[in-house]
Amino acid sequence: MKTTILSVMMLIACITYSQKKNGTIYREHPAITTVEAMTQAFVSGDTDKVAGYLADDFMAYNGTSINPNDKGQDKAAFSNSAKGWKNNLDYFSISRSPGAYPDALEYKDDNQKDVIWVQTWEDIKGVQNKTGVKVNQPIHRLFIVNKNNKIQTIITYGNDNIGSEIRESYSDRKNGTIYNHHENINTVRKMIYAIEFKDWDKAYSFYDKDAQFIDSSSPTLKSISLDEQKAMDKQILEKYDVASIDMVGYPDYLEYEMGNQGLVQSWWNINFIRKSDKKAIVLPIFYIMDFNDEGKITSETAYYNAKLMD
Repeated sequence: MKTTILSVMMLIACITYSQKKNGTIYREHPAITTVEAMTQAFVSGDTDKVAGYLADDFMAYNGTSINPNDKGQDKAAFSNSAKGWKNNLDYFSISRSPGAYPDALEYKDDNQKDVIWVQTWEDIKGVQNKTGVKVNQPIHRLFIVNKNNKIQTIITYGNDNIGSEIRESYSDRKNGTIYNHHENINTVRKMIYAIEFKDWDKAYSFYDKDAQFIDSSSPTLKSISLDEQKAMDKQILEKYDVASIDMVGYPDYLEYEMGNQGLVQSWWNINFIRKSDKKAIVLPIFYIMDFNDEGKITSETAYYNAKLMD
């Protein structure tokens, strides 16, 4: 009985894990040569040359389209689009992604015997010359190449976000409101002047407990926590006294529609007195502070020249 059960289990395992070859994968193949030659003709904007690599019944499809009625591009439309890409993108290129290379797949299926599938992993790069939007994105493409070594189908998988950004950049669009008076501006002023009057407990009370701080003088620009910022402030106060802080111009509160974010940008002169020799030092500093819905500062980025403190 035990032997019978073992035999049945082995049989099930063989059935479950059996493998069946369905064709051959080529790293080098005439179909790959055709695909890459067509791609370079496309980059050069040579519509006639592109058309020469395409079958008469050619169609190109967007593999990420959710439009069930998307009929794709025929030979003429796809060939002519090469000129549009060339004319609209400066520094236009399509090249193999680093470390990647195309595959040519020759399937055994009867309905695939007259075609070769080529799959590629490529990077599209350029700068849209009207909007200045940088294009730098990977794409994956599937090509069907017929027995005459003509491309009859292209299916492209990519990210449409860059295309959307380019289209939206053709017209002006407001993205929120700029305030010169706002409760969050009041918070920044109260926090800064609490520092001037050495009321550090009050100054820190305006920050969220999980607030992050970035110092432009840091070589890594790595953010630190509120506790780490307190320790850094303590080190500064061991060497310097804050004599006064003067506001330069006026702060702005930027309330963005996109991302529902709000930040205050402000400019200050911090007047330090170095304890070792009583030297007066003026440190211009620019702050960007993000706020949450509770009016607490969630992040602070400080831009200044650290060499002025030497």
